[in-house]
Amino acid sequence: MTARTLFEKVWSQHVVENLALDVDLLFIDRHLMHDLGGGDAIFQIRQRGLKVRQPNLTFATPDHVVETAPGRTGGIAPWADDTIALLRKQTHESGIHLFDLGQNSQGIIHVIGPEQGISLPGTTIVCGDSHTCTHGAMGAIAFGIGTTEVQHVLATQTLQQKKPKTMRVEFAGKTPPGVAAKDMILALIGHIGTAGGTGYAIEYCGTAIEALDMESRLTLCNLSIECGAKVGMIAPDQITIDWLKDRPFSPKGDNWQSAIQYWSTLTSDSGAVFDKSVVIECSKLSPYITWGTSPEQVISVTQTIPLLEEAGTSVQKQAWQDALDYMGLQAGQQIIGTPIQRVFIGSCTNSRLNDLRLAAAVIQGRQVANHVTAWVVPGSMQVKHQAESEGLDQIFKTAGFEWREPGCSLCVGANGELIAPGERCVSTSNRNFTGRQGPGARTHLASPEMAAAAALAGKIVDHRNF
Repeated sequence: MTARTLFEKVWSQHVVENLALDVDLLFIDRHLMHDLGGGDAIFQIRQRGLKVRQPNLTFATPDHVVETAPGRTGGIAPWADDTIALLRKQTHESGIHLFDLGQNSQGIIHVIGPEQGISLPGTTIVCGDSHTCTHGAMGAIAFGIGTTEVQHVLATQTLQQKKPKTMRVEFAGKTPPGVAAKDMILALIGHIGTAGGTGYAIEYCGTAIEALDMESRLTLCNLSIECGAKVGMIAPDQITIDWLKDRPFSPKGDNWQSAIQYWSTLTSDSGAVFDKSVVIECSKLSPYITWGTSPEQVISVTQTIPLLEEAGTSVQKQAWQDALDYMGLQAGQQIIGTPIQRVFIGSCTNSRLNDLRLAAAVIQGRQVANHVTAWVVPGSMQVKHQAESEGLDQIFKTAGFEWREPGCSLCVGANGELIAPGERCVSTSNRNFTGRQGPGARTHLASPEMAAAAALAGKIVDHRNF
């Protein structure tokens, strides 16, 4: 039998029918939904006289438009409350499981999927959100889909997809102290660019990947879409199994043993051929931070912003100039020492318990700079409660951070929580696009430790020296 990659194994097991060359109809194991468009999608298919085909395979939560201020009950504006109400109504009438506000299971959809044991190795997972690639850390084929595709999955539990090529990304060696999964994936994006993975499903491997805990793997896979890849996967191992054991929706009893046996087969065969291979030498990595308006505009915190003459093309040169103008920075300047006004620790990238532990370790016993407004937004109610049981919330609040309720919050600003025009924010989120955190907001992507140190210093610093 021909040696196969992890991706090829999972893909082939879900083909319902081959429709054309490299185009297949796939069965979808898990369909995740959030409030932004989720309720409307169910409403639309019901208007056409269709039913949700397998409601037990769809899971929903309000996260994008919810307010995150302590004591919140909905959104900031009436339209947000209406959006949440529509999701409640449509999921209830369709028999879809809703992790609602006020429940201990509510949170950002890409945090609660793995947390609840819904996201499992060897499954296909889709959601109307581009960062669905997060769940690939479990050894799943997970990707974001559009509005019409959401309706198609609701009505048929299948989806037509063109089979991507495969890319192997090896993170070789050992990462130095202070280098996190966020730094690893930002280094990759800086190396291959935001289009480097377009048309590929990436499998991450190597000794540095094997050493990552589950939450760090989720962070790394979360940014797969930022280098153009719709899918990013890590083969399941004992770390994955230990993480999933006894989760609310994970297999139980004999099914658990059967699942472990199946998961053990989910690895790329020796001799499997990838269409493209990339190697990142981890011993050379350091903390990374973005300087521009694209995740590929990223440097080590110890480096200077690139000179325009270093751009590969005239198009890239103009993009760099536009980014510098928007960010209020100069080519060739040190990124260290750049003053900031906001810090955001949260999002589906870096809002899990270990993210908060790492940030709290930097912050403990210190104070946020007087001119900085800093927020911590846990990724789920479970993360929030666990953090509070460890006293992490008190560390943040004593230092001057705001401790808030779970939601997407300042990652995308869809709920009205925004950075003011011209303000500079060090953010643990996944996108630094123009206006992403609000009109005129200037965003620098970094790890939780880097964000925490910036909050204390009031400027961008290397957290290893703090």
